[in-house]
Amino acid sequence: MFSSPFLLAFPFFLLACFLLYWAGARHAYLRRPEAENGDADAFDWHFFVPCRDEEAVVGTTVERLRTDHPRAHVWVIDDDSDDRTGAIVAERAETDRRVHLVSRVRPHARQGKGAALNSAYDELNQFLSKDTDRERVVVCVIDADGQLDPHALERVSGPAGFGDPETGGVQVSVHMRNADDPRPLPDRGRLRNAFARLLVRMQDMEFSVSNAGMQLLRGRTGSVGLGGNGQFTRLAALDRIAAAERRPWQRGALLEDYELGLHMILGGDRISHIADTWVSQEGLPHARRFLTQRTRWAQGNLQCVRYAPRIVSSRHYGGKGVLETLYTFLQPVAHLVTLALCAVMFALLGLTAAEDGVGEAFGGMLALWPLVLGLAVVSVMPFVLWGPVYRRDRASDRSLLSALLWGLALWLYAYHLFPASARGFVRMLRGRNGWAKTRRNAEVVTSGPIAIES
Repeated sequence: MFSSPFLLAFPFFLLACFLLYWAGARHAYLRRPEAENGDADAFDWHFFVPCRDEEAVVGTTVERLRTDHPRAHVWVIDDDSDDRTGAIVAERAETDRRVHLVSRVRPHARQGKGAALNSAYDELNQFLSKDTDRERVVVCVIDADGQLDPHALERVSGPAGFGDPETGGVQVSVHMRNADDPRPLPDRGRLRNAFARLLVRMQDMEFSVSNAGMQLLRGRTGSVGLGGNGQFTRLAALDRIAAAERRPWQRGALLEDYELGLHMILGGDRISHIADTWVSQEGLPHARRFLTQRTRWAQGNLQCVRYAPRIVSSRHYGGKGVLETLYTFLQPVAHLVTLALCAVMFALLGLTAAEDGVGEAFGGMLALWPLVLGLAVVSVMPFVLWGPVYRRDRASDRSLLSALLWGLALWLYAYHLFPASARGFVRMLRGRNGWAKTRRNAEVVTSGPIAIES
């Protein structure tokens, strides 16, 4: 029935790649050394907080950053908000010289997060004196709802971070601070809240252990990626990218953070991941907003395929780094191929059933049940085994059974990658690259498109 060697071999190839990647990530996470603190006073810190219609959260975020990190400057980029975001920040800036408002106005505003961050970079350049040692100026991007570990600056100043002069960027771990919220959707019923709790828990599990393990593995391959929240970059490294690309962050990029990391490594700077400090954000309890966010990420990965020739030929990427990077941003392609193969397999099964009879066709499939069962166990167990790790580090008050069930749910949760990849591919084919902001959980009344594709 399945005469094509490709049809037979491709799923096994993908599974082998996944298992190898999982084993490396798990080992890197469990065997990581504790990051040493450094001297945060040796650096000048500047937080970039891009905002669009963020009046529900921006005041709290600025207040916490200024309280926890009193020596740092906070640059809030108001991307022409329709609410009081700019006014809230302006009021604070009048009494606090370390709070700065970067106001953007249409038609130049609302051109993406990368463009907003570039405007803050320009303002920072005008603010700093000409004799500033730009190797000792560090920029940190924080989401409008982000909360940074009060000890984060000491951690990223250490030898695993900017204490090493070759380090151009540092990414810290990301947590979902509403993972223990019993009612993420206070206006909905028990069933909807049960699903919302699980969805947020899966995001926390994904970021705090699974993704952290991937990043620590990338530390060994020299291909750590930068994220949109908790992204630390040396100003001199941003300067080097701007000299080569005209701007640090690429306009029109759906993954401007990840692309920044690619440019940083291509330019010769090292990026590290520090799992012993964190930034927290709100997990999304709404399935539609979640799928929209992941579709954007999948489409952003597809955009990154254009970097493949530069990465393969770069002297700053070793062989392991090339393989890991290509594996990362070709994931949506693999998902699309898998979906296509599934369609072909079902079509062949239908043809076989029509020619030989339904009983014979399904009888042949049932004969393969030991292989199918073995593959299922091998596919599910890596996700389940993240459960006890997550319980140890993030939910020690929960039972081992709960942790194992969370691991099983993580396996089911991972299947969102297939519709997200398909939707991202369709959007790319249709030339649709614009996105509306994701609505915050605290927002009640908003204006403009929220959490929908544009």
